[in-house]
Amino acid sequence: MDYPLPEYLVEKAVREALAEDLGLAGDITTDPIIPEDARGAAAIVVREPGRIAGLDLAEAAFRALDPGVKFERLLDDGAAAEAGATIARVEGKTRALLTGERTALNFFGRLCGIATLTAAFVAKVEGTGARIADTRKTTPGLRAFEKYAVRCGGGANHRFGLHDAVLVKDNHIAAAGGLGSALERLRARAGHMVKIEVEVDTLDQLRDALQFPIDAVLLDNMDVPTLREAVALAQGKVLTEASGGVNLETVAAIAETGVDLISVGALTHSPRNLDSSLEWTP
Repeated sequence: MDYPLPEYLVEKAVREALAEDLGLAGDITTDPIIPEDARGAAAIVVREPGRIAGLDLAEAAFRALDPGVKFERLLDDGAAAEAGATIARVEGKTRALLTGERTALNFFGRLCGIATLTAAFVAKVEGTGARIADTRKTTPGLRAFEKYAVRCGGGANHRFGLHDAVLVKDNHIAAAGGLGSALERLRARAGHMVKIEVEVDTLDQLRDALQFPIDAVLLDNMDVPTLREAVALAQGKVLTEASGGVNLETVAAIAETGVDLISVGALTHSPRNLDSSLEWTP
């Protein structure tokens, strides 16, 4: 994948996940059963078709417990896998494989689920020119990984946080006393590299927003005919993003209105983990 996950973020997340699982006593099931010098091998297998994501995290979970572990990837992140496919093989200390199994699969299954759902949305809008994007509706602490999984599924990333792009929403406008006041204060503060997007609910709000030097408009919860009018009004002036009421049944019609982006919160707040397992190899 382009733009791989930063190693320091992977290691930090894995350490925290293992600490949560191992607590103060360690693995009180595995350690009494398995000799310290025992070695084993296993395979990560998916039980259903899907898009792969999260192998860096899975590998790091085992490597944190056994720095000498061998982790062989048979498919890479971003690849499509069939049901029953072996995704990776891992060999090392048996204790490490058994103790790290759940942490590895939790990360792997979650990110594969996001990538798989994203790929389904991307397929629905193929040929329209619209891009599928994520939102900030992510699991606290896992945003970088969940947004990475969206990229593995062929989607695009929206802003990563409140710190890297401006999105003026209805409550900002109400609290500031109007859009003009809000934008005047933003322009006095925002750096020259910072993009400004404004959320609008109606065509009148869109016309008002287009009077100002902004970069994008978020067309919130508009029906398809209204979206089509909004795209025509904004054409060539700003980037258009549709949001709200987007699902696999509605996304194609939304894309056909000509919007540039369709942001889908469900990509990260409502995916189903891809069914996967660690299968022991004799």
